[in-house]
Amino acid sequence: MTSMAMPALINADLRQTVIVQGRDLPWIPSPQVGVERRLLFRIGQEQARATSLVRYAPGSRFNAHAHPGGEEFLVLEGVFEDEHGHYPAGSYVRNPPGSQHSPGSTEGCVIFVHLRQFHPEDRERVVAQVPDQGSQALWHNTHERVWVQQAQPGETLEIANPQGLELFVLDGQLRGDDFALHPWSWMRLPPGTAFQAVAGEAGARVWIKDAVLDLTGC
Repeated sequence: MTSMAMPALINADLRQTVIVQGRDLPWIPSPQVGVERRLLFRIGQEQARATSLVRYAPGSRFNAHAHPGGEEFLVLEGVFEDEHGHYPAGSYVRNPPGSQHSPGSTEGCVIFVHLRQFHPEDRERVVAQVPDQGSQALWHNTHERVWVQQAQPGETLEIANPQGLELFVLDGQLRGDDFALHPWSWMRLPPGTAFQAVAGEAGARVWIKDAVLDLTGC
């Protein structure tokens, strides 16, 4: 399996509301055999500012590499691993700018990952475990806040959005006036666009990031 040339711009206009149904996207080969991606957001080629779903086949591994702009990921399935540890499904990890590792997976895994989207002053490495049920704060500083929120069946989820907002549905469903979010749906809203949706019959559990969007390149 060979890698394909990556589009340099995917959902790159940060002034626009974007919804991507992650489960509906094709898996695209990466330069590393056994590692595939579903592309949600991208500015750049292989060295890109990007948000993706990444799937590691059992036994696949990248060579050691650095993350000059930081890396943030949530393990959705399987066990992700590097020389720093093993991270089962539900693990949330922040590797700050300047960090490096050799990632892979013995048994295979899927992760939701942000690359090159850290504030340059963020220097703390974080490892947290997301609970199967309930809400939990994962990270916050003066630049951003990250948490998982549980919405009960029929509950209305409302989130103010003064600086930029991202949501990734872990399970369940959310419905707004003109959209529906399902497991592995990703949504990004520009500053000033508040989020409001109602959880479906099974409720919903959502990863949420409240952070400044860099609109300078738009």
